[in-house]
Formats: sequence, structure tokens, C-alpha cells
Amino acid sequence: MYYILYGEDELSRTEHARTLRAPMSDPQFADLNTTLLDGRTVSLSELKHACDAIPFLTAERLVIVTDLLARLNPRQPKKGADEIAAEEEINPDLAKGLREYLPQVPASTRLIFIETKPLAKNNPTLKQALQDVVAKRAQVHEFPAPAEKTLPHWIEQRTRAKSGTIEPAAAHALALHGGNDLRLLDNEIEKLLTYRANQTIRIEDVHTLVANVHEADIFALVDAIGRRERAAALKLLHAQLAQNAAPLYLLTMITRQFRLLVQIKDLALRGMSVDAAAEKAKLHPFVVKKTWAQAGAFSPAQLTAIYDRLLDTDLAIKTSRADPALALDLLVVDLTR
Repeated sequence: MYYILYGEDELSRTEHARTLRAPMSDPQFADLNTTLLDGRTVSLSELKHACDAIPFLTAERLVIVTDLLARLNPRQPKKGADEIAAEEEINPDLAKGLREYLPQVPASTRLIFIETKPLAKNNPTLKQALQDVVAKRAQVHEFPAPAEKTLPHWIEQRTRAKSGTIEPAAAHALALHGGNDLRLLDNEIEKLLTYRANQTIRIEDVHTLVANVHEADIFALVDAIGRRERAAALKLLHAQLAQNAAPLYLLTMITRQFRLLVQIKDLALRGMSVDAAAEKAKLHPFVVKKTWAQAGAFSPAQLTAIYDRLLDTDLAIKTSRADPALALDLLVVDLTR
């Protein structure tokens, strides 16, 4: 049996992987029967060797591979005057070898692919796994980033799961502060529960404990980026860091603002008015009006490139490839070139 866990929701993805590790029959031998592989560099022969190994004094062994399948995402086709656009497969030998090996994974091995990067819908292994799900040879679990409107409900449920309670207004305030980074929200819930000591979390507690980054400051930062005012943007960024704002939280808020810019820019190009866009996007007219003004500083291509750069920074921070504060500095420098 093999498993594929992918999607932007890192917290849910990690927790599900933990449930797959739980059934290991004897905890004292779990480490001896667990192999972790870096999929960015692992070879097919190394993967086979790990999976084919016989469990030591237990019935099962576990092989966890991180970021292998993203290597198999087909390259985007190029269109030219004298060429036919065609999907180009990356690492065709690896894809073919993996496709042939997966049905041969021993019954004593749980092979788990964990993907921190997006998987294309036409990824060959993902397509194969979706077919194998029907034959009960595989399980595929996607963990997309949660919708903003569902975050307060998620916060209330998560708080109850930790044997606590939170006022609806406090849940909405925390959702506004934390964005859709569930790992960050979970950490803040833990902090608030400790602070309240078995009492209901109130909105005042959220304002007291959670790093208070006002939307106005984020608007100002995005405005500075839009005007390519590097010094002003870095100053605003460093001011928030000096107030102990979490780098991931800042990145979440900046990403949220650019996601709104992409959305509003698209609605504007469709000829919608500000009021119609607010209704369509289900946002407060004040937010749409401010975002509408900012959107004029960016072309659709620029917004797409910026959003990709934000995703790269998010992955760099979450996978510890970069110091969070330094990653934000480099991000602002890049966006204000």
C-alpha cells in the first residue's frame, strides 16, 4: 500500500501522516523500521532498497519520502511559430520506473509520499494513484488551503478539540490575524488556552496576546511595494518585526492582500464596478475600494509573478531553507526591483 499526501495545508497534512505512523505494532522498534528519504535527491534504487527491506522484529516498516513526486510534474508546453505545443515529461525514466515498481511494494511496507510543493493534476504518479485507489492499492489525500470564510468555524472546532472554548467574536478576530496558516493559528490557540487557564477565550485576549498587525499597515506595505519604494517597504516590514510580529504571520497577511489584488484585478478587467466586485467577492466595500486602488499599480502578469514568488518564500520558510526574517527581506527587495 502506498499513500500520497499533498496540498497547502501543512498542519492537516502532517497530522494525517502521524496517524499513518501510529499503527506501527511495537513502538520500541518504530524508529528501527522507519526510513525517511529526501525525494529531491533520492534515486529509484534507494527507494526500492528501503521499501524491500524486511521489517525488524515487527510486522510492518514505514518509508516516508518527501517531495519526490513534484519532480515528475510535466513541464509546461511552449508555443512557437513552428512548433506544436506538447506536454514534456520531466524525469521520464524515474516516472516509468516508479510506475512499474509501485504495484510491487511489499505488503509489509507502508510507503508514504509527502509533497510540500503543488502537484499538477497531470502528474503521472498522481494519475496512477487515483486509479489504484479504486483497486485499493493506494490512498490519495489532498489538503488544500482552507477558505477564509471557514476559518472561524475551524478555530472553534480546534479549540474544543483541545478541551477549551472561544467566543465567536474572538474566533473571527483570530482568523483575521492568522490568515489561512493553520499551523500559526494552532500555535496561537495553544497560547490563548494557556493564558485563559480553562476559561473561555475572549476577543480581548486575542488583542492582548496575538501580534497585532493592523490591515492598514499591510495596505501601506503593499502600497510601498506597488510604488517600488524599497526603503519605505523595508522600513514598514522591519517596524512590524520589531513589534514581535511573527514572520509567517506577516507573510500570510501580505499573501492574503496580493490574493485579494489578483481577485479584484480580475473583476475590474471584467468591467465590474466597485460595489459589484464587493458583492461578488463577498468582501466589505471599504476593503474592495482600497484594494481596487492598489490593483492599478500592477498588471495581471506582475500579480501572477508576485504570487508565485510569495509561494516560494512560504515554502522556503516552512521547510527551513531560509531564515524567516531574511526571507521576507529578500522578498521585499525582489518585489521592489
